[in-house]
Amino acid sequence: MADPKTESLIERMLAGDRLALARLITQVENRTDAVPAIMRAVYPRAHGAYVAGVTGPPGAGKSTVVDRLTALLRAEDQTVGVVAVDPSSPFTGGAVLGDRIRMQAHALDAGVFIRSMATRGSLGGLARATGDVIKLLAAAGYAWVLIETVGVGQTELDIMKLADTTVVVLVPESGDAIQTMKAGLMEAADVFLVNKADRPGAPALMAELKFAAHLHYTSAASPKDIDWEIPVLSAEAQNNVGVKELLAEIRRHRATLEAAGALAARRRARRGEELKSLLLDEFRAALETRLASGELAQACQEVMDGHLDPYSAAREALALLGLRARPGAQP
Repeated sequence: MADPKTESLIERMLAGDRLALARLITQVENRTDAVPAIMRAVYPRAHGAYVAGVTGPPGAGKSTVVDRLTALLRAEDQTVGVVAVDPSSPFTGGAVLGDRIRMQAHALDAGVFIRSMATRGSLGGLARATGDVIKLLAAAGYAWVLIETVGVGQTELDIMKLADTTVVVLVPESGDAIQTMKAGLMEAADVFLVNKADRPGAPALMAELKFAAHLHYTSAASPKDIDWEIPVLSAEAQNNVGVKELLAEIRRHRATLEAAGALAARRRARRGEELKSLLLDEFRAALETRLASGELAQACQEVMDGHLDPYSAAREALALLGLRARPGAQP
């Protein structure tokens, strides 16, 4: 059960209070003791939003793309939550770009909620916090959640696993399309968008991406739960060119997922993975607590001194946690 103050925040958030939502997100980011109670309370209403991820190298214009998508959705009276994952400030640990000043045109719109989240050097923790923030936004009634990430590293790919549709934004000068393939984006992307397409090199980049997307589509090694060849679009988001087409492709991807039953199946699998991840985190925290308390100090010392093998020590640790080693794990 949450404390009375947190319970009040939850009630206010579910009633549409944006300040209460912001404060609950802060608790989730800081991983306070109230997080399990918060997520338990909002869980029944946390599954209605459609989540679109926007990733790509720095300078590709992701913020502009998200801004223009938000404007199009708001023109249709759709509510939008934006989660912008930014580099950490070396001074405060907060998001360098704060409340995303580049999207300030939406700041006074009650139908848009924008939140920046700092990486703070955390990979798995950031992905989990982002997933919990998505649930809060869905519970608060936002029909769409747009996630924007800072780049195309492992952190971004992990966060993109939270998205129903992932858009990879590239620009002609962002490098060879082969580098995109090496970064694993062919597996992550549902739509490629070549932004700033008025610049030299855009047609060549689009041709390379289309060729790679077709190879991926026809490859027997590529797992497929839907019939989907990754579309390659061009845009000049700053001039609001190509963004309508992008939204149409996101919706086409959504319709394809829903028609095949893949959207529900993917979300089901995602919930299973979330549980596994939480179980591993709880196990790790319990083990670290026992290590810090000194309960395993003797076994650790014997291992370090070479008097006890690590397998036997691991069995002792598992026994302290009330767990049994897997069959065949010990000599």
